[in-house]
Amino acid sequence: MPIDPLPAAQSTSSPGLNPAERLLNLVIALVNTNAAMTKQQVRTAVAGYADAPSDDAFERMFERDKDMLRALGIPVVTVGTGGHTDELGYRIDQDAYALPSIDLTPAELGVLSLAAQFWQDKTLQTDINRAMVKLRAAGAGDPSDDALSGLAPSVRAVGDAYGPLMEAIEARRAVTFSYRAAYNGTVLVRHVEPWRIAARDGGWYLMCFDRDRQAPRVFRMSRIESRVRITGPAGAYEIPEFETDVMLGKAHGEVRQAVVAVRPERAGALRARAKPVPDGEREVYGERLPDPGGASAGDRAGWDILRVPYRSMSGMASEAAGYGAALVVLEPDNVREETLRRLAAAAALGRGTARTVESEVPRG
Repeated sequence: MPIDPLPAAQSTSSPGLNPAERLLNLVIALVNTNAAMTKQQVRTAVAGYADAPSDDAFERMFERDKDMLRALGIPVVTVGTGGHTDELGYRIDQDAYALPSIDLTPAELGVLSLAAQFWQDKTLQTDINRAMVKLRAAGAGDPSDDALSGLAPSVRAVGDAYGPLMEAIEARRAVTFSYRAAYNGTVLVRHVEPWRIAARDGGWYLMCFDRDRQAPRVFRMSRIESRVRITGPAGAYEIPEFETDVMLGKAHGEVRQAVVAVRPERAGALRARAKPVPDGEREVYGERLPDPGGASAGDRAGWDILRVPYRSMSGMASEAAGYGAALVVLEPDNVREETLRRLAAAAALGRGTARTVESEVPRG
C-alpha cells in the first residue's frame, strides 16, 4: 500500500538535527501517512534518521524515539503492512490522538470572550478572533446570554513596547528606553533588566532591575516614550523569584479603603473585590446617599454599601465614574470629589464643550 508522508518530513539528510526536531518530524510523518511507515521508510523519509551511522544506531534511535512519544501520550501503534511481507509498520492512531470535542457553556464562552478583549489591537488579535469564531461555529454557546456579556476589561492598550520586552525577558537580555516619570513628567533614559510583565488596575507594568539605580523597579508601560531597544548578550542575568502582587503593591503604595453605595445587581467587577458594610454601620453614610426626591424614603435603602480596597486615588475615581448613576462614592472625600469632577467633565463633553474640559481630565 503506498505511503505518503508530508513533504516537509521528506529530507534525506539533516546534519546536526536535535532530538526535539527529529521527534516532531516523526510525529508529522506518522500522523500524515495514509497507512503505516516501515522502519526503512522512516529512516529514508524522516529528517534526522539518515544521520545514524549504522543500522544498529538507527534501531536504537528509533526505539528510543517511539518510547519517548508514547511517554508523552502520543499513541504510536504497530500494524502489519500487508502484502507478501511480515514487516511491521508504524502510525499514530488519529482517533486516540485527536482532542475531544469542545463543549462550552454560555458562561464559559463568555469568560473566554471577555479575556479575548484584552488583546484587541495587539499582535494576537487575528488569531484570537479566529479562535472565537471557530468556538461559536462549533456550537459552544452564545455569550450574549450570560451575565458576563455586560462587562468589559478596562486594561489599556499595551503599545509597541510589549513585543520587544517579552522577547528580552525570554532571552534574558537588557533593554533601554525613554520613560516619562509620573511625579514630575521628566523623561529619562532607563537601562533595565526586564523580569516580568503584568496587568493591574487598568494598566500594564514592567517589573525589572534598574541598572542605573541598582535596585528593583516597576514601570508603567504607557509611560514608555521611545522604542524599546534590546542590548547586550542573551543570558546576561538571572530572573529572581518574587511575588508579582508584592512588588506591584510596593510601587503603587499602601492599600486603602473606599466606601461606595451601589445599586443592586450593578458593578459586578467592583463587587468581586469588595466587602459589604455591616447593617449597624449603614446609618453613618445615610446623609451622603442620593436624595429620594419625593419618592418613598425606602429608596435610600435601595443601595448596597460596600468597602472597596484601592491603591490609586485616580484609578479608583476613574472606575467609580465609569458606573455613572449606579454608584455613589461615600468616602474618602478626595475620591468622592475626583469622581464628581470626572462625571461633570463627562457631562460637559456631552454638551459640546470638549475643548474646555479636555485639559482637566488626567491622562495615563
